[in-house]
Formats: sequence, structure tokens, C-alpha cells
Amino acid sequence: MSAKDVIELKKQYFFPNAMHFYKNPPLLVSGEGMTLIDDTGKAYLDFFAGVTVANCGHCNAEISKQVQEQVGKLQHTSIIYLTKPMGLLAKKLGDLLPGDINRSFFCCSGTEANEGALLLARMHTQKKGFLAFKGGLHGRSHLTMSVTGIPMWRIDPYLEEDVYFAEGFFNDGGADRQAVSDLALKSVEDILKEHGTDIAACIVEPMQGNGGMHYPAPDFFTRLKRLLESYGVLLIVDEIQTGFGRTGKLFGIEHYGVVPDIMTMAKALGNGQPIGVFSAREHVASSLNKPSASTLGGNPVSMVAGLAVLDYIKDHDLVAHSADMGAYLLDYLSEIGSTNDNVQDVRGLGHMIGMELGRPELVDEVLEKMKDLGFIIGKNGINRNVLAFQPPLIVEKEHIDKMIEALKQVLKV
Repeated sequence: MSAKDVIELKKQYFFPNAMHFYKNPPLLVSGEGMTLIDDTGKAYLDFFAGVTVANCGHCNAEISKQVQEQVGKLQHTSIIYLTKPMGLLAKKLGDLLPGDINRSFFCCSGTEANEGALLLARMHTQKKGFLAFKGGLHGRSHLTMSVTGIPMWRIDPYLEEDVYFAEGFFNDGGADRQAVSDLALKSVEDILKEHGTDIAACIVEPMQGNGGMHYPAPDFFTRLKRLLESYGVLLIVDEIQTGFGRTGKLFGIEHYGVVPDIMTMAKALGNGQPIGVFSAREHVASSLNKPSASTLGGNPVSMVAGLAVLDYIKDHDLVAHSADMGAYLLDYLSEIGSTNDNVQDVRGLGHMIGMELGRPELVDEVLEKMKDLGFIIGKNGINRNVLAFQPPLIVEKEHIDKMIEALKQVLKV
């Protein structure tokens, strides 16, 4: 079966919204570490990590071994039964999460984790509304789509009405980070003055990945938390992309020294196994006290994967490695940006870096040419004009050097 065969199957049997990157997409059949292989045997260095999922690399041998062993022992029981991996992962997260966040609910995806967090906020505060930020992405269910601030992902024509959007902390074109953060906080304050008594929680990403790799000034979250607390509004931090070493800290919010009321995680925690979790401080978690369950959430295979991922990150010091290699990559990309008129800005933390180009069609052209040269990179941004560099955290200088040489060739630096 070829790539064209699979495309034809998608055309016949998928919904029409099932898109894929590239005019001529490869048919991927295997992967290992930094590398993906297509059906022709061509190898690609992956600088997108399956949209920040494979933090520990594709088909990581240490993680896969434990997952395979668990599949052979016990694959599914549902969260309503007791299994050892579920308890151990909850405890390990409780030991690692910021501050006094120590209660967790396991589910199967980032969307489901955010949906649960929003529900928890409503139950705790007995208020309905939410505050979110333009440029944020939080999921594809009704409620999470309602708090998503990117127009292309808000496809439900009947979204929640009690959602109020603050200005995003957009650094487009290298805009001053403090100035845009101050503007965002001013809009938060204005919203709270008018609707604060009706708002249950504010949901925000430490860095807006899909929104274009935007992150706020160092004092942003301290000031935001203070504003929210003055109106009894909870802070939900969405770590679905930024979590587990991606930004050079174990969690993105650690750059800001603030403890959220609720945190959501998914993606990299499973390194490819479906997983999601929302966690909360004790007094907030106590409000989720009516019966609820997730049939596949907390399944033994995903729980073992999560435990293995956390062990691998610690044993191989991937958080520090992410900070070091991220700085190395950022310097290279910034150097390219300083000499190329097509590059409007380069920004990021750790292995979450965006290169903003002038036109979306140029981004697509670069993606296609880089793919042809054997490199997978991503794209994001409100206008889809940002190249996304989000490699597995195991990336080394030699991988970065090869990719940079290809990128210079494509951008004609």
C-alpha cells in the first residue's frame, strides 16, 4: 500500500475535515528515537515529535519494553477497579507537580483532561463562566472548543456563550513581551470587573503552542493569579503541550513560580500511549465528589507508560538536556532570522521554538522542501505562518546541525 492508496482511503472513508501535512505526504511505517521511516525506506529526522508527544523519542526501547510486558499481563479493567500502576502514577505525579497539587483524575486525551478541569472549576465555585485568552487551544469537545481562542479550531456553531476572551500575549514580529503581557492583563482586569462574579476559572497555557509559540513576561502569572483570587476565580494551567520537559522545565508554569489551582496534562506523559490527566489542589479537588468514571482512563498500559516516561526523563536528565539543546537550537534559528528578510521573529523556550515567516504559503513551501530533504517540522500560529521546532527531548547537536544546514538551503540563507 502506497501513500496515494491511503489518501484515497481517507477520501472515501474519512470525514472531509481529516487533513494532513504536505502536498506529497510520506507514508510512515516505523520510527526509532529521532527518526521516522516511510514505506520506501526513506529516513526523516523528526523535529515535531508527533506534535510534542514523543518527548522520549519514537519507540523508546526502555518505555516500550515495559508497555509490552503490561499488555501481556493486564491490558484493561476500567478505572472503577484497582490496579497498581494507576496508584503509583497518581503518587508520582503528586510528588512532581507544583506546590500542593496532589489529586489526579486519569482520562484519555488533552481534550478530556481540559473538559474535566472546567467541570471541576464549575463544581467548586458554583459559577458557570470562563475566562480564556485569544490564541489559546484547549480541545475539540464542546466546552474546550468554547474556551479555545483560535478561530480555525472553533468549528461548533453553538459554542458556550459565557466565555470571555482576554487579549493574547502575542509577540508577533518580535513585539515587546512586557508590553503585550501588560495589555493582556489589563483586558483580564476589565473582564473581571464586569463579569468576575460569574466566572468559575481562567484557563491558560504557559506558552501558546498552536497559537504561534507565544509566552508572557516573567511577572505575568503572578499578577494574573492575584487578579483572579480577588474575584474568587480559579487558575487552570493547560500543560498539554508544555509539560514534561518540553520548555526546559518539567512543567512550563515553573518558569513563573506560580502554583495553579488545577493543571491539565496529556501528550508526552504517554510518549504515544493515549493518556490524559487533570490534577488539583486538595481543597479544589474535594469538590469533584459526585460519581464519575472514565472507561479507558487509568488503564494499566497507559499508566505503565506514564511511569516509564517519568523514570526515563529523570534517569536521562531530559529536562536539563531540553534547556541546553533548546538554547543551542534557538541561537542557530535566531542567527538565520537575523539574516533573512522572510523571517519576522524567532521565539521559544526549550524545545518549543517558533520561526515566524511573512506568509502562510511560504511556511507550506518550507515544510514541503524540508520533508523532501529528510526533516519533519511543524507549523502553527493564528495565521499558520509559524514554523514549529518541537523535537523529541533526546535530540543532540548533530541532529540540530544537520537540520539547520537544510533549513539554510531551503531559506536560501
